[in-house]
Amino acid sequence: MENMLLWLIFFTPGWTLIDGSEMERDFTWHLRKLPRIVSERTFHLTSPTFEADAKMMVNTVCGIECQKELPTPSLSELEDYLSYETVFENGTRTLTRVKVQDLVFEPTQNTTKGASVRRKRQVYGTDSRFSILDKRFLTNFPFSTAVKLSTGCSGILISPQHVLTAAHCVHDGKDYVKGSKKLRVGLLKMRNKSGGKKRRGSKRSRRETSGGDQREGTREHLQDRVKSGRRRKQSGRGQRPSFRWTRVKNTHIPKGWARGGMGDAALDYDYALLELKRAHKKKYMELGISPTIKKMPGGMIHFSGFDNDRADQLVYRFCSVSDESNDLLYQYCDAESGSTGSGVYLRLKDPDKKNWKRKIIAVYSGHQWVDVHGVQKDYNVAVRITPLKYAQICLWIHGNDANCAYG
Repeated sequence: MENMLLWLIFFTPGWTLIDGSEMERDFTWHLRKLPRIVSERTFHLTSPTFEADAKMMVNTVCGIECQKELPTPSLSELEDYLSYETVFENGTRTLTRVKVQDLVFEPTQNTTKGASVRRKRQVYGTDSRFSILDKRFLTNFPFSTAVKLSTGCSGILISPQHVLTAAHCVHDGKDYVKGSKKLRVGLLKMRNKSGGKKRRGSKRSRRETSGGDQREGTREHLQDRVKSGRRRKQSGRGQRPSFRWTRVKNTHIPKGWARGGMGDAALDYDYALLELKRAHKKKYMELGISPTIKKMPGGMIHFSGFDNDRADQLVYRFCSVSDESNDLLYQYCDAESGSTGSGVYLRLKDPDKKNWKRKIIAVYSGHQWVDVHGVQKDYNVAVRITPLKYAQICLWIHGNDANCAYG
């Protein structure tokens, strides 16, 4: 039954999950001109101690109402937040100062009016996570883009050599976490059930050695081949995945998060990019700029990660976004620790084609208490990919802004 639901979710056209009132809305990825983030100067810093714990260290979170009352940050403040640290596999560290050019300040996003309340998801009547155990899903896009970090978090492949994750998975705002000096990323693979290597040699030579199958071409032989095929098909179900671990070459973190001793880390900047030592051959998921709730089909988001309460299982979930600010999405997707750092994505129409395309629009940051109309409410929070953050991540991937004019 669970597999049938997943087939419906992933292979049914997007419009079937949208109610009638939304049929005429523009659910399309629109290419837009990005501000430029230009590296200005790089400094060498002292090596970090790598002694922090991989957990949230945000002391205060500006809530939804608070976000609306904040003044627009100045250009110099944005340049400070978007400057970034790079830590290398040998433990050395640099700070790169950036300049922001061609920035157009946008008005504050309108958030849901009135006090926010917890809403139940209304997609097929279900309110639970799905453990992805079927090989047909686990080894294919989009689930195959999910990765596991050696620090206990999740992440997502966004290029042949880069992983997007939450900054707190490698840095607590003051120092790099234990184990991040030798950080590794686990890419999904299916465990060999027999535990050994496959025997080599052609089927024909083995058949000739044993004298061949005297029933070949008979009805009995054909029936046996059908049964054998069914057994192979079913063997992919319920298998627990394993990981192919790859070392991380370097890690980029915005100064908005890595504040050191100069103030609290800002939740808006809880994202980081990891560059792998070796490129992978898997299909990755592209970045997209986060649309407003009204431009999300059904107001829904999706993400998959490795929740700690389901050991080594990839867990998928989808839910409605309850509220939003310029930099954050507030929602109640069921999630446990271990899933933080997952790439939050949705599916919109590709403007050049008729098909629907998935893109990452946020990074799952975790559970937070925020102030809403003077009342403390708990939410699961995701950090949105804004045009500025898109430009910064693009700079990290390519090393310059030449390929980052549009997104």
